[in-house]
Amino acid sequence: MSIDLSQFKQTFLEESDEGLDVLESGLLALDSGSADEDVIHAVFRAAHSIKGGAGTFGLNEIASFTHIMETLLDEMRDGRREITQEAITALLNSVDVLRDMLEAAAEDVPPPMENAEQVTQELEAILNGVGQATIQTTTQATTNEQVVDEESVASVGWKVFFKPMEHMLRTGNDTVRILRELSALGEIKLTSDTSEIPDFSLMDPELSYISWNAELTGEISKEQITEIFEWVDEDCELVIEPFGEAKVEETAVPEAVAVAAETVQVAPETTAQPATVQSEPAAQPVAAKKERKKEGGSIRVGTDKVDELINMVGELVITQSMLSQMGSDFSMQRLEDMREGLSQLERNTRELQESVMRIRMLPISFSFQRFPRLVHDLSSKMGKKIELKLSGEQTELDKTVMEKIGDPLVHLVRNSLDHGIEKPEVRVEAGKPETGTIHLNAYHQGGHIMIEITDDGAGLPKDKLLAKAIKQGLTTESEGENMPDDKIYDFIFHPGFSTAETVSDVSGRGVGMDVVRKNIKELGGNIELSSEWGKGTKFTIRLPLTLAILDGQLLRIGDEVYIIPLVSIIESVEIDPSQISSIAGGNEVYKLRDEYIPLLHLDKMFRRPPRHNALEDSLMVVVEGDTHNLGIIVDDLLTQQQVVIKSLESNYKRVEGISGATILGDGTVALILDMMGLIAMSQAVDAPHAKAS
Repeated sequence: MSIDLSQFKQTFLEESDEGLDVLESGLLALDSGSADEDVIHAVFRAAHSIKGGAGTFGLNEIASFTHIMETLLDEMRDGRREITQEAITALLNSVDVLRDMLEAAAEDVPPPMENAEQVTQELEAILNGVGQATIQTTTQATTNEQVVDEESVASVGWKVFFKPMEHMLRTGNDTVRILRELSALGEIKLTSDTSEIPDFSLMDPELSYISWNAELTGEISKEQITEIFEWVDEDCELVIEPFGEAKVEETAVPEAVAVAAETVQVAPETTAQPATVQSEPAAQPVAAKKERKKEGGSIRVGTDKVDELINMVGELVITQSMLSQMGSDFSMQRLEDMREGLSQLERNTRELQESVMRIRMLPISFSFQRFPRLVHDLSSKMGKKIELKLSGEQTELDKTVMEKIGDPLVHLVRNSLDHGIEKPEVRVEAGKPETGTIHLNAYHQGGHIMIEITDDGAGLPKDKLLAKAIKQGLTTESEGENMPDDKIYDFIFHPGFSTAETVSDVSGRGVGMDVVRKNIKELGGNIELSSEWGKGTKFTIRLPLTLAILDGQLLRIGDEVYIIPLVSIIESVEIDPSQISSIAGGNEVYKLRDEYIPLLHLDKMFRRPPRHNALEDSLMVVVEGDTHNLGIIVDDLLTQQQVVIKSLESNYKRVEGISGATILGDGTVALILDMMGLIAMSQAVDAPHAKAS
């Protein structure tokens, strides 16, 4: 029976992603010296699984590359090789290469081999540098071109007995594929033993009943044969014996040494000194690379969530059946029963909605797991000692939110690495431990998720920030005298604002922090900053748990109902016309306490006739803009409620200033306003007027 393996390829790629995460986190633990024996075993198993799966799906480049990694890890696991910084760096670079190769496999394109060849040379040099002497003393047979364990090769051939266990086919392995790979090694004579096949009526097509005897002829090593069977080594009986002229003792050469001998290419000058590991791949850590996981991928859901969903659907069916029966034989005496049934239907629908939303919820550890590698690589590059602490990793949020918050988090962590944490000698001089700390923490608060990025570095220089802001015209000296700290720190989110004296490839170009705030606001969230000079800095991000549902404020403009996300609203006030002033360009500002707020008339922007002739009968909703607050003039404020967001772009087309739509309880459609888009539109409309004045 032949099994179509292509249907399992996506599962293999997803599991390989998880295996790479295990590899990377385990290698980082080994690098820090905090790992135990279980970690090195887990790292080896991850590499072994990726290699075996790649071979199964015909991804030979991945299998060959991982085989060299596996050889090095095997020697570390068995204690035959010391765990060195050089080896860990090369293996971490190998993880990056594997990510690129798996991405290519997912897109069915040839894998990029340039980096793979470079890292392969690094791994082979490390293997050769330590393992060469062992191989020479064992076999006394090396050449300038290749180390070969002669005693592992039969000059005539091998006898192979292969008996799959009954359940082997159920593991996804195919006997025909295995035998085909075996025949590719040389000339083969194959016979089968069918004596254990039962009567046809008793035969199970998913079980294996046939054993095989093969005589394989050619210059073939035992390791080449065992490699073919290693993916099923626990699911079969396997005996490999040489025949012909070269009868050797199997214990003459350790098997791992034979593996190293086959995989290492040695040039005379290579053995003269240890290999130098290139540092360039580490300069671009995996966190900064393009990720293979894309929107629309699969989600692993716990059975408890599925069971809960099935239970809620069952409750909904019961309620629907009750209401249907009541509707077919309704009378006014049953009105109270009808109301109770509708109330139960509302409860069931709400609980079903919550259950469905929880399916999309994933622990934020999926986003946090990139940062140990990022901190490891960049701290080494900058000559700093930094410890990364993670907490709240099991805090859940929507998969879409997590995908979009990744880049802002990377930028904030890089900012703490570059600007926050000082050099070890500077920290010691300031009376601090030479190792700095960056702490990522996530937790739920109400209907939101809070993410904190804290460092114990130098903090932000308040006076320097204020001086820079005055120089750039963002404020004046008189305003700065009594300006609160949070307003001063807020300047770093202005476009082009930076206090860095030198430009590096990590940060310092004055680009990024404004984009961070913009991206977070597009997710319906906000970011706050607090700092203390000499003690550290803390960024706090507040995000909605999901982008599919939002808490909204319904408002009326003319005869239409619109929705503003509650998270964007600061306050709502009655308008006092005496506080409105006109400025250049025909624009208006409203004096609210000690702050002048630009006004935006939505009725004019949307060309809707206002419901009120007098401005004092209208209301002003103050919303948080990108760099300043904004007052939106509306006719009436209605209720607040949760709304389900429907995409306009997928159902109609993109509309500037509108982020989506929803269907209200009365069946009408209400548009959801995009604050950032409206502000951009108002600035574009006002620009010609300002120029003309």
